[in-house]
Order: sequence, then C-alpha cells, then structure tokens
Amino acid sequence: MADKKETKHSPELRAFIKGHSYLWWWVPEEKKENLSLDSVVEAILNYGNLDEIKQLFNLIGIAKAAEIFYRKTSGFRTNYFPLVKHFFKLYFDRHVQGNTHQRTN
Repeated sequence: MADKKETKHSPELRAFIKGHSYLWWWVPEEKKENLSLDSVVEAILNYGNLDEIKQLFNLIGIAKAAEIFYRKTSGFRTNYFPLVKHFFKLYFDRHVQGNTHQRTN
C-alpha cells in the first residue's frame, strides 16, 4: 500500500501516521511516512475511532477523504469492511458539499 514514489505529507500528517503506525505493521518504520494518502484514509476509516476520524478530516479535509473513499470503493474489489463502506457512503453523501456521488435508487 505504500507508494513506490516518495510521498510528501505535511508535518502534522506525518505525526498522525507515526502515532498510528501500528495500523501498517508490515511496512518498515522508515517507510511509513511515505504511505499513500489512500492507505491512510482506508486504515483510519476501517479501524479508527471517532476522534481519529475527526483528526484525519481536520488534517486533509472531509472532501479529500470522500474523494479517496469514492475512488477506492467504486470498483468491484475494495478493502473497506462492508459496514464501514455503507456508513461512510451515507455519511459523505450527506455531508460533503458538491458531492457528485449521490445515492441512486
């Protein structure tokens, strides 16, 4: 899940990743700050608590988190748990301004 190219994150996001490094136990410690933002969003939405999710939204913005979420859940295969995927689809549909992924029946 780590990008092959070097990823530049803000110091705050690097500190957030370091504080939650156990979520990427298979990634060598020195490579964790180069995790893709997709990996960070996925791990926090799947495994984070409410405070961690709020902190992520404050760091990257809810619209960016929603953009990543929709991109990563639009295909057949996804790493999001079914209940997490359902919850955040409803959440982002309701709370992201200018959302183009509105529910269709």
